[in-house]
Amino acid sequence: MLLDEDPATLIHHTIGNFNIHPDKTAISRIHESLSTLQQARDLRIREAESALKKLSRNLNTLSSQHNETVSSHNSADHASRIVELDTQKFRIAKAASDLEIEGERLEQELEALKGRLQELHMQGVEGDENSRAKREVEDPTILKLNFYRTYLGIDVEADKAGNYNKAVIRNNEKGDVHVVNIDPKMSRFFYANYFWQKM
Repeated sequence: MLLDEDPATLIHHTIGNFNIHPDKTAISRIHESLSTLQQARDLRIREAESALKKLSRNLNTLSSQHNETVSSHNSADHASRIVELDTQKFRIAKAASDLEIEGERLEQELEALKGRLQELHMQGVEGDENSRAKREVEDPTILKLNFYRTYLGIDVEADKAGNYNKAVIRNNEKGDVHVVNIDPKMSRFFYANYFWQKM
């Protein structure tokens, strides 16, 4: 007998001397990692296949639309439409230019009217000297009123309706001012005497 002990016993002791538990744990972890990687790989493949199918559907749709567009395109109609749009563009440009010129003209007219308005404000209600002189020559009523005011010191005032119903009598020598409301019921002779007494 070559061995002093039983071979089975020797093998059993030899196996007992090996520590294979860490190796088994490492192999188990490797198997788990491989399984996880395989699952992730399968998921990415499914996502890629889904995206590819979606892109294929979009490609088919766009291809169909492109074919319809190409088949329905008429170069003659397209050229005619371009000419029509160019004509409209030129018309709009001309209208805009005309409006700009008209706007400048109206702006100049507005400035002129503003100047005229300011001039009229400065002249007052009765207008400038020439206008007043012309009215006084043509209107006998204004001549009478100017005579009363200048030589007799009497200002006659009209109401909104244009009726002369108030007289202001100034006596410069005495420094008196009398306001008389004219009543149509009283005679002109009465007011004439009254005015002479106050002057």
